[in-house]
Amino acid sequence: MIKIVGVRFKPAGKIYDFDAGAFILSRGDPVIVETEHGLSFGVVAVSPEFRDAGEVPRIHKKVFRLATSEDFEQREKNMSLENAAFAFCLEQISLINLGMSLFAVESTFDAGKLTFFFTAEGRVDFRDLVKNLVVEFHTRIEMRQVGIRNKAKICGGIGRCGRELCCGAFMEKFDPVSIRMAKNQNLSLNPTKISGLCGRLMCCLTFENETYQALREKFPKIGESVKTPHAEGRVIRHNVICGRVAIQTDDNREIEVPVSEIMKRKRKKWEVGSGK
Repeated sequence: MIKIVGVRFKPAGKIYDFDAGAFILSRGDPVIVETEHGLSFGVVAVSPEFRDAGEVPRIHKKVFRLATSEDFEQREKNMSLENAAFAFCLEQISLINLGMSLFAVESTFDAGKLTFFFTAEGRVDFRDLVKNLVVEFHTRIEMRQVGIRNKAKICGGIGRCGRELCCGAFMEKFDPVSIRMAKNQNLSLNPTKISGLCGRLMCCLTFENETYQALREKFPKIGESVKTPHAEGRVIRHNVICGRVAIQTDDNREIEVPVSEIMKRKRKKWEVGSGK
């Protein structure tokens, strides 16, 4: 049996499994763990649990120790270094006139490497920039170009709903989002109303999409001829959440009835819909 603990390095980042060893850990505990880049500062996101050795793919790294006051001081120093590196890099980008937008800098726990995150329209020749950064900070430098969604996740912010961005608060990965999801939910197709701060379709369109799809299976298609106890007509609109259908009758009236009252024309006669 192996005691496995889930550790997260960023507030809404991916959770990684580590061998907890003999440490007694609880959710929220700050820890220092071994990673491919050396020691890193993380927070326990999933409490330790015992697993059979065969169930664990390959756990190479272990929890090194519980974080100490010195570790918190080191993290504060790293944050100061990141701020200084960000300001210097912005200055150099302006001097060299590079077509890139820098938005974050991250330091490894031992300050042996600085990673600069940026967005750009295409490829950027940043070789001169890297040389200047190495001379200034005397450490390894990595330039990482990411997409606009990742920028929003790293920077965070407030969405149009008035709450913290989903990607920065709890989403660990991005799911595909399509305009079809907005149509299924009867939302306005105005880009300014269904786009997030990143300028892409809002991630929250995926949250209820499966529910809408399941509910819509019971609804007749738009334009389909139907009959109700009140009148006959053509379907013009769905109210999925309320379970109702708007119908334009043969005498040009508009009525709204529960979907359970809808009858469809089948085999030259009217029958109650099967819900599929």
